[in-house]
Amino acid sequence: MSMPIIFVYLLEEGVDVWRPVDAEIVAPDWYRILSGNENPDDEPWQFGTGDVVRCERRRLSDGECLVAVARKNEHS
Repeated sequence: MSMPIIFVYLLEEGVDVWRPVDAEIVAPDWYRILSGNENPDDEPWQFGTGDVVRCERRRLSDGECLVAVARKNEHS
């Protein structure tokens, strides 16, 4: 079984940019980000390694993708 790829929004960019990252499913629509950000100073991510995020399908330049839209907190 292949590892899911989700897309995380890059902060501080002049245009919308999304980074594909490895993730694991933890519940329906919820994923844990497994990839590490190797360039956090140059490429700050909206969500980080180990965060559990809710994803939804959106159309990006790569086609329809799962994108991270919210971080899970103790109330989610």
